[in-house]
Amino acid sequence: MDFDLTDDQRLLRDGVDRLLANEYAFERRSATVSGAEGWSRPFWRQLAELGLLALPFPEEVGGLGGGPVDLMLVMEAFGRHLVVEPFVASIVLAGGCVRHGASAAQRSAWIPPLIAGERILALAHGERGARYELAAVATRARRAGEEWILDGAKAFVPGGGAADQLVVSARTSGADADSDGLSLFLVDADATGLTRRSYLTQDRSRAADIELRSIRVGADRLIGKEGVAHGVIARVVDEAIAAVCAEAVGVMERVHEITVEYLKQRKQFGITIGSFQALQHRAVDMLVQIEQARSMMYYATMMVGTADAAIRARALSAAKVQIGRSGKFVGEQAVQLHGGIGVTEECQAGHYYRRLTMIELAFGDTAHHLAALAAGGGVPDPSN
Repeated sequence: MDFDLTDDQRLLRDGVDRLLANEYAFERRSATVSGAEGWSRPFWRQLAELGLLALPFPEEVGGLGGGPVDLMLVMEAFGRHLVVEPFVASIVLAGGCVRHGASAAQRSAWIPPLIAGERILALAHGERGARYELAAVATRARRAGEEWILDGAKAFVPGGGAADQLVVSARTSGADADSDGLSLFLVDADATGLTRRSYLTQDRSRAADIELRSIRVGADRLIGKEGVAHGVIARVVDEAIAAVCAEAVGVMERVHEITVEYLKQRKQFGITIGSFQALQHRAVDMLVQIEQARSMMYYATMMVGTADAAIRARALSAAKVQIGRSGKFVGEQAVQLHGGIGVTEECQAGHYYRRLTMIELAFGDTAHHLAALAAGGGVPDPSN
């Protein structure tokens, strides 16, 4: 495979790196996550002005028509700087549901405000007890004349507290675990009967629990066709997995750099601890894990556009397993090599490890994806 970047992709990578180097120093990020919203709306507008919010959307609705490699480059850079803005939540997940599932008229109406940074979306899909199973939806939607009425609850909605509108999955037919009968609805966050509780997560990002009590939405808020949303949800979750895999590689790269720098500076018994061969070996072991994760990041990026949903899901599960294992090893070693300071708020290594922990849990943990991979027949061959 040819993994060389095009000129446009190199410009994208360099542009994002410059933006984050200038605007996203760790101290500024710390101040941002301590704020009322936990992320920066001015920085979000900068992302919009640079076209990053338009990246995955087609040109006919004002997007840039970027592909998986473009998204990989952006997410890897976001990982190096621990970006907390709701890019995956709004653009990849909720925006992906609109991009893949909505009608042409809906895309034309809903996507331009999204890519202009004027509107934040979030995908409200996961429910308590679902255990990562995408079809496990108990939230119900029933017809009432020209409207739909939604009742149910959603748990751990990334970016849900900041969203202006929610893409809500609800069952319009079938039993709670059926893949058929799922539909998606666009719901205003201030709709009568909707309540949300926003909270900090372990890595200092934000999520929300959502309750829907007799929420009324018009028929025009049904995204695409009734009862066929499971395939759309599975596809956008696979795209989100590819995105966070790239983010995890960026996180691992940066925490490895921080750790090596610390080993070169920290002295014990009058000499730098980086001169101890045992610690050098552990730093090399970290690098080996990062390179294994990078290979699977490329694999995920290459396979995420596969039309066959079963093959795509197995490929993304394989990537998630390796990313989870590598992230756990790299994060643990980084904190341990820093010693006691590694678990303090002042030390950056601990913050990077927190993010790796959250990525491992996102969209299915390592054990879940390993079981799915085994049940599906193993890692698919990308050449077939």
